[in-house]
Amino acid sequence: MIKTLNDVIDFIEDNLAYDIKIEDVAKYIGESDYHFRKIFQYISGMPLGEYIKKRKLAKANRDLVDGQSVTDTAFKYGYQSIDGFTRAFKSWSGYLPSEVYRNKVIVSFPKLSFYIDVRGGENMEVQIKELPAFTIAGVKKRVPMQFEGVNDEIVKLAESITGEQRTKMHELMNMEPAHVVNASYDSDEKFLKDEGDLTHVIGVPTTETDISPLLDTVEVAAHTWAVFPNEGPFPETLQNTMARTYSEWLPSSGYEVIDAPSFSFTIMDEEKEKHAYSEVWMPVRQNRIQ
Repeated sequence: MIKTLNDVIDFIEDNLAYDIKIEDVAKYIGESDYHFRKIFQYISGMPLGEYIKKRKLAKANRDLVDGQSVTDTAFKYGYQSIDGFTRAFKSWSGYLPSEVYRNKVIVSFPKLSFYIDVRGGENMEVQIKELPAFTIAGVKKRVPMQFEGVNDEIVKLAESITGEQRTKMHELMNMEPAHVVNASYDSDEKFLKDEGDLTHVIGVPTTETDISPLLDTVEVAAHTWAVFPNEGPFPETLQNTMARTYSEWLPSSGYEVIDAPSFSFTIMDEEKEKHAYSEVWMPVRQNRIQ
């Protein structure tokens, strides 16, 4: 996987002056689009589209310093208008392209390079389970993507659940995991966005079809699931487990993540403050490219 990631970085560098599509990158290495985007994001700490955008802007910065006009630079790196390029460049660098051109200001964003950092090993428990098609019945909304700390918008979503909605959810609960879950899906990966959103749903998995109109629904097809139990300080342990599933387990597991809602549930420890047991459920399939 490390060699593959570095091959992708070289591919991007060779094509910065072209319209690089995420699916083209995935096709280049023979991985599924969704699987590779997830792996890249968790190992590098940023979405693949954001990395491509910033590398283009860093190269544009160098071209402006070298005397290339703002107009030529904007169109060279795929922007359809000077205004669009100027907004993106200013947001990234803090400078107008014309200022960089005049004053030779260099703002850098180095090319990534991946390597293996061998540290003390940690066991990672995982169970492979099969679930039939089901519905997540609950409440949902678009929220900003956030990988560390408490997401305030998800907290607000949880606080918005009424007593009646909660009762309806518990009446529908008829399959594992027999808990209220937090599920995320449909995340943004747009080239011109600095930040993305995803849809978050708080609800219960159910095979029931008669669902109250008070609840939102998300249909999930039958899949294989990799289940990662974890226990410790909340939410750090849960978030660390989610990151490790992508950065450590998936690259060597023989499985790839698929484009379906992943979900988790958390049981807070009543005796230990901010301590919890959680499970992360990731939809996977056996990797077709071995």
